[in-house]
Amino acid sequence: MSDRARIEAFLEMMSAERGASPNTLDAYGRDLLDASEYCGGKLETAGARDLAGWLSDLAARGMAPSSQARKLSAVRRFFRFLFEEGDRKDDPTAKLDGPKPSRDVPDVLSREEMARLIDTCGEDLRLKALVELLYGAGLRVSELVSLTLGSLPRRKGERWVTRDVIIRGKGGKERLCPLGGPALAALSDWLAVREETLPKNSLARTRAEKFVFPSRGKEGHLTRRRLGQLLEELAIMAGIRPGRVHPHALRHAYATHLLMGGADLRSVQTLLGHADIATTQIYTHVLTDELAELLETAHPLASR
Repeated sequence: MSDRARIEAFLEMMSAERGASPNTLDAYGRDLLDASEYCGGKLETAGARDLAGWLSDLAARGMAPSSQARKLSAVRRFFRFLFEEGDRKDDPTAKLDGPKPSRDVPDVLSREEMARLIDTCGEDLRLKALVELLYGAGLRVSELVSLTLGSLPRRKGERWVTRDVIIRGKGGKERLCPLGGPALAALSDWLAVREETLPKNSLARTRAEKFVFPSRGKEGHLTRRRLGQLLEELAIMAGIRPGRVHPHALRHAYATHLLMGGADLRSVQTLLGHADIATTQIYTHVLTDELAELLETAHPLASR
C-alpha cells in the first residue's frame, strides 16, 4: 500500500475514533505528506535515521521549533497507528528527540487599543459582534466562524435568559464561555439584521442559515481567511499596526486582561479551553514584565 493510502487510512481513523476536527486532519495530512516526500514516498518503511534527517531538514528550512514539534507529533501518531495495525513491529520515532517549542511571550494589545478597535467598528454590526466575541469570550478563530445559533445563550424575546455560549473546541471537547454585557449587546444588534445577509440562493441559504455568521461560500459560514482580512482592515482604520491585530491576538488580549484584572490561572485555563495549564502560564510573563517595569519606576529604591 502506498504512503498516500496509509495516510488516508490514518486520517479516517483519527476522524472516526478520535473525533479530530477537519482543521486537525488537514494539518496532519500536510505534515505526513511532507515527511513522505522527504523519505521518497516510503514513510511507512522509514527508520529512525531517515526521520532524524527529516527533522534536520525542517530546521534547515527555517521552520520554527513549535512547527517542527507539531509535525513530529503527527508522525509519532502515524507510526503508533501502523504499530497498532500490525503494519510495523517497531516505532522509529520512539528514540527521536524533538525540538522544544519556544514559548514566546505574545505581543498583547492594550486595553486602550482594544477600546479603539471596538470604537472603530462603528455601525458595522457584524464586525463589532466578531470583535466582541473574540475579545469578550476568548474564542479560537475556528470556534467563532463556525458558531451556530443553537450554541448561543437562550433568549426570551429580546432578553437574554442565560449568558453562556456552548463551544466545541479542540478534540471535540465542549466548554461554556460566559459573555459579558457588551458582547451580548453586540450579538443582539447583529442578530437583529443577520437574516438580511443570508444568501438568496436556496441551496446556499440552507447551508448558511444555522450559522451565526453566514456566508455564500461552500462552508456556509464566514471563513477564517476573511475574518483575518476584516481585522487587518480594522487595524489600519484604528491606527494600529495590522500585523498585531489578528484573531489570536484578541484571544491573547482576553486572557491577559483577565489575569491583570485578578482572575486566577485555573479559571482562565478553563475559559480558554487549554488542556495544559503550561499553555495558559505564558500570559503570566506579560504581567511579570509589567510588574518589573512598575518596580523600576515606582519603588523608592529604584533610582538609587
